[in-house]
Amino acid sequence: MSQITIIEEHARTVEADPDAEHTTFLIDSDRLPDALGWELKPAGLCQEDTCVPVLHPAGLCVGDRLDLAAVAAALGRPAVIDVDAGLMAVALPAELRRQALDDLRAPVFELPDVDGKRHHLDEWLGLKRLLVTFSSWCGCRYDLPGWQALHDELRPLGFTVIAVAIDHSPDDVRPWIEGITMPVLYDPYHLLTELYAISNVPTVVWIDEEGHIARPIGAAHGSDLFVEFTGIEAKPHLDEVRRWVREGVLPLTEDDARLAVADLSEEEVQARLHFRVASAAHREGREEVTRRHIARASELAPDDLTIWRAGMPLVGEDPFGDGFMVKYEAWLGRGSPAHGLPPVAGPGPAA
Repeated sequence: MSQITIIEEHARTVEADPDAEHTTFLIDSDRLPDALGWELKPAGLCQEDTCVPVLHPAGLCVGDRLDLAAVAAALGRPAVIDVDAGLMAVALPAELRRQALDDLRAPVFELPDVDGKRHHLDEWLGLKRLLVTFSSWCGCRYDLPGWQALHDELRPLGFTVIAVAIDHSPDDVRPWIEGITMPVLYDPYHLLTELYAISNVPTVVWIDEEGHIARPIGAAHGSDLFVEFTGIEAKPHLDEVRRWVREGVLPLTEDDARLAVADLSEEEVQARLHFRVASAAHREGREEVTRRHIARASELAPDDLTIWRAGMPLVGEDPFGDGFMVKYEAWLGRGSPAHGLPPVAGPGPAA
C-alpha cells in the first residue's frame, strides 16, 4: 500500500496501490469517501443525498478493488494520473462552471488567506463584491493599491473588493500586500480559473449581494501603471463599478452576459489538471515531474497565461524575462485570445 496525493479543491493523502498497466490507482471500497468523497452503494456512487447511477459496477473495479480513474470517469470528472509520482488531479464538476457561465450564479469556493485562515465566498453575502484575480508573476500585483482605493471609496455603500492571488504559496503573495486591508486570498491549485473559466490575470467579476453574477469575467486594471504596455486604461472600468454600486446600473443585459464567456475546452481542463499535478510535485521538490507536467499543460493551453506564465516560476524561468516576452508577443500575434469580456473602452476622441 502506498501513500498517494489526490488534488480537487485541495490536496489529500490516501492509501492506494499504483497500477501502471491500467494507469490508475487501486483502492479498497471503504477508502473511497476519503479519496474522492463518494461511496459505492447499490444505488450507484453516492454523496449525501446525491447518487450517480452506475450500470455496470464491475467496470469500476480491477479485481476486487476500485479503480480511481474509472470512478472519476463515472462521475463525469476528467482526471490526470501520474502513477510513478503518486499524484492524481481530478477536475471540478463542470456544472459549477456552467452555473457561472449560463445561470450567472457565482460558484462558491473556500480559499485561504496568507495566514492560513480559510474564507468562504458567502462570508461577504449581502455586499456587492468585485472579485479580482491577480498574481505575483504578473505586473498586476502593483494594481493592489488601486483596488484598495476603490474598496475604501465604496465600502460605506455595501461593497468590497476580494483579491485572489493565483499563486503557488502565501510567500509568493505576502510581499505585495503590505498595507492592503481589503480581503486577499490565494489560490494554490487554480480553482477559480476552472470555476470561472479564467485564462489570464488581472480578471474581474462582479457579484451582487445575493450571489448573482452582475458582470462576467473580463480584463481590468486597478491603475494605469502599465497602460503603455497593456493598452488598458483603468478609469473606464472603475467608473462602471461606481455606477453599479451607487446607482445599480449594469453595463450589459443578462442575455448578453450569458454569451460573454466561452466555456473551457477539454484541452484547457486537462491543462489545469496537469498544472495541479505539477504544483503538487513542486511542493515535494520533484523537479522532473514538475517540468513534465508544466510542459504538457502549456502544450494543451498555449493561449492560457494562467498555465504557461504561471508555470514559469515553478521550473526556474523568469515570468518577466525574455522567454516570457517571446511567448507574449506570439500570444499578441494570435489576437490575444482569452476567456471573458474585453477591457472597457474609454470615451473616443472628440469629433
